[in-house]
Amino acid sequence: MEPVIYVVAAVVFFALIMTSIALHELGHLIPGKLFDVKTTQYFVGFGKTLWSRRKGETEYGVKLIPLGGYCRFVGMYPPEKGADAFDGSGRVRAARTGIFQSLADQARAAEWEDIRPEDDGRLFYQKKTWQKLIIMFGGPFMNLLLAFVIMLCVTGFYGLPRETLTVAQVSECVIPATRADQRCTDADAKTPAYLAGVKAGDRIVRFNGTVVHDWTQLSGLIRGNLDRPLTLVVQRGGRDVTLKQVDTVVTGVPDTWDPSKLVEAGFLGVSPIVRVEQGGPLTVLGDMWQMTEQSAYAIVHFPVKVFHTAANLVTGKPRDPYGPMSIVGASRVAGEVATTDQLTDGAKAAQTFYLLGQVNLFVALFNFVPLMPLDGGHIAGALYEALKRRLARLFGRPDPGHADTARMLPVAYLVGAVIAVSGVILILADVIDPIRLL
Repeated sequence: MEPVIYVVAAVVFFALIMTSIALHELGHLIPGKLFDVKTTQYFVGFGKTLWSRRKGETEYGVKLIPLGGYCRFVGMYPPEKGADAFDGSGRVRAARTGIFQSLADQARAAEWEDIRPEDDGRLFYQKKTWQKLIIMFGGPFMNLLLAFVIMLCVTGFYGLPRETLTVAQVSECVIPATRADQRCTDADAKTPAYLAGVKAGDRIVRFNGTVVHDWTQLSGLIRGNLDRPLTLVVQRGGRDVTLKQVDTVVTGVPDTWDPSKLVEAGFLGVSPIVRVEQGGPLTVLGDMWQMTEQSAYAIVHFPVKVFHTAANLVTGKPRDPYGPMSIVGASRVAGEVATTDQLTDGAKAAQTFYLLGQVNLFVALFNFVPLMPLDGGHIAGALYEALKRRLARLFGRPDPGHADTARMLPVAYLVGAVIAVSGVILILADVIDPIRLL
């Protein structure tokens, strides 16, 4: 029965992710229709068409490979500068030398084969800047909205496990994180918390005179203190107790941004009590901001992480448990959560939906990367065009016209190839050597 539950949970979670992708594309489609942009296709998936239906000028459907989706707006690339595109002349120059310009010309020519004189005014490039921005922002915004609503429901109705300032356990000695045997020996130094007299059940309220509000703040203070003196004030038995001054010690601890790396930082030697706590919109926004910072770091280091994943896959080395995963890997995690005996049914549902919210947040942030073919690349193009025209008016120069986004197609092809190859690598890794969280 357990394998069946695992498969069902993974498939359902995968379907929820694809629903999120469909809603992402709907976030583009709705404003595109409202601003009367000619829209020919709205599809979930890539490759061979499995099902489609045409309504008006738009074909809606599902394709074979369920790893994304797209909404096709006509007129993404403007005609040649100074050309009258709608009479069929001057859309593309007759001769080109340069592979990059050739790629731009080919894409422009292919798109303009489907454009008719009656489409004048309905092409994407002809729309006002604010309309372009709303259309391209609509997709990631839909994922941001989904992430917020999902996380708010989980946090508000069930709650999330959060580290508190109440001490659950005091480590007696300092043990290097790289040592296999984590038991204390006579040669190990005592931890600062043990020497200061911290006890289980104490609630830490001040760190070197600074009032502490949450575990994240306390953790940062401990790390930054390195091996300097420390005076703790704890609540014990209903009153504040100032403990003996000690020096924190420097040891290897997981990096805040990349837990797979060890960095030198201050160490105290206490573990917090973890409680399930509910929260409202402000709590969720705070959580999303923290995830945004971590996701931004992950996106910047994404190519390197994927390379290391591929190298580990080829060499047989253990996979980084903090590395990236595909939607197949995320679905496997959902199956793992559904079949574990470490969580209650309520905790399983909460963790699964919270994972879905995290996936939506990452999809939104990834799409904001200012490189074509991602939404952020088109947003950057619209902003560049608006800035160029504004500067021209400011200095009394002629209108420079529309920004030729077709010239960025080589970048789009390169980025698209990186995303495709990365997706294949991560899917293979998630099938052969999946990340296991429980």
